[in-house]
Amino acid sequence: MKQINSQKIQNQLRNKFIKSGVKMIGPETIFFSEDTKIGKNVIIEPYVVIGPKVKIGNNVKINSFCHIENCEIESKVDIGPYARIRPGTVLKEGSRVGNFVEIKKSIIGKKSKVNHLSYIGDSDLGRSVNIGAGTITCNYDGVKKSKTKIKNNVFIGSNSSLVAPVTINENSLVGAGSVITKNVKKKSLALTRSLQTEIQNYKRKKR
Repeated sequence: MKQINSQKIQNQLRNKFIKSGVKMIGPETIFFSEDTKIGKNVIIEPYVVIGPKVKIGNNVKINSFCHIENCEIESKVDIGPYARIRPGTVLKEGSRVGNFVEIKKSIIGKKSKVNHLSYIGDSDLGRSVNIGAGTITCNYDGVKKSKTKIKNNVFIGSNSSLVAPVTINENSLVGAGSVITKNVKKKSLALTRSLQTEIQNYKRKKR
């Protein structure tokens, strides 16, 4: 009986949002919470789960296979596919969260992008920040959580680790493959990378 009631509630919610103008592809695969709030001109693709306490602005697109809960999504935001937006997150206007990205208790600033294979936790990102593929914020040391601050117009190269607490200041750049443990000054390039070693004419051992 509980499952039947749940299906009934979901159908009611789907119909409510369809009538309000939400465009759904495969509505039977999309799940809402009773307190979900959605603005105008929103598109939701198949296999999306929206948990409690989610507020979605106008002109938002949520691509397939996303899980979203207890967060605020402002207008003109694009999410997914395969993104997880966890509690305490705010996605500011024009921001982009791409595939296989997890965001937790963080602010993603206006027109900032976290496009591929990244984890951003306990972080504040400013405007027009670009987070390269494979970047993670190392926010937990096994005892406590610490904060990462990334200011406006920062570019984080792919496969970087930002060890909190740390601040990356305005207009700076972190080189790909870096592990950043200290604050980065404005308009600076920060990178931590060992020298590449190459042995010419190397012969592999035979089994």
